[in-house]
Amino acid sequence: MTEQQYLQSLHFEHIFDGDKPVSMAVPIVLPLSTEAKAKLEKESEITLVYNGVDLAILSSPEFFEHNKEERSGRTFGITHEKHPHIELINNAGDWLMGGKLKVLRRIVYNDGMDQFRLTPAELQAKFKEMGADAVFVFQLRNPVHNGHALLMQDTARRLKEQGYKKPVLWLSPLGGWTKDDDVPLDTRMAQHHAIIKNGVFGDTEVVLAIFPSPMLYAGPREVQWHAKARLNGGATHYIVGRDPAGMKHPGTNEDIYHMWHGQRMLEMVPELASGLKLLPFKFASYDKTASKMAFFDPARKDDFVSISGSKMRKMAREGTDPPKGFMDPEGWSILKKFYASKQEL
Repeated sequence: MTEQQYLQSLHFEHIFDGDKPVSMAVPIVLPLSTEAKAKLEKESEITLVYNGVDLAILSSPEFFEHNKEERSGRTFGITHEKHPHIELINNAGDWLMGGKLKVLRRIVYNDGMDQFRLTPAELQAKFKEMGADAVFVFQLRNPVHNGHALLMQDTARRLKEQGYKKPVLWLSPLGGWTKDDDVPLDTRMAQHHAIIKNGVFGDTEVVLAIFPSPMLYAGPREVQWHAKARLNGGATHYIVGRDPAGMKHPGTNEDIYHMWHGQRMLEMVPELASGLKLLPFKFASYDKTASKMAFFDPARKDDFVSISGSKMRKMAREGTDPPKGFMDPEGWSILKKFYASKQEL
């Protein structure tokens, strides 16, 4: 981003294409050190290189101060140094560089998952080829359990009841940096492949495509970024859960963000509210009487037990199995093997 775009994103949660505001709630920037700035600031074009490969050319570069506290405060609502992404910001360079970017080639990771990193145009073409008249997207950074699957099946059913002939599920795992206690992408993708193969989503066709963004844990601001990216890729419907992109405050261990503010923000951003139909998130818990995941029934609240993501990861780390019906057995086996391999290191 240029400095103007950076300020627009930071303060208005949009950048402007002429007079037209475009949703861009989190800044995308390139930090660099004072030493690097001194070497580059007289150049008219700069080649961006990764692992020895020329990826892009930045022309008419401009350099501006990286005010880390302001960036953190406005993006996250806190400046606590132990927030995992704020820690990355604080460790980055004191300058930011922006300009006009020309991409030279497609970015590949050579990790066996590149075929699942589809561009927005490729996704739109795929959905069209499938004959999808509704594309509902589920953003996730955790393994999928049967409560998620139940929500996806119920969503497809409700869309058909509304008259859609072929709703397609876009399963969209986040593929960039995540905090250390999150399950890594390759393990999550293996788990996703297993559950799709084993039919946990019923007869709904599924497109598994990685969203290559890093995780920010920026709550309602980050949700807007997630939704805008999926809108660009062809999504028509977006499932918004509780406290999306949130986490516990590193100082107080309380939720940083209100659980429903992410959903409310999407309803208030005109570009997103008009382009995407928001789908309600129905909370599923483990029903002890039925031995399966089911939508929570307050009239039988004592029959339900909540198995959170942290509790799920704890069971996998300890090598214990969840109750029958919580997750596809093959999917759980993949997760448990990952944590067992960590214990061996």
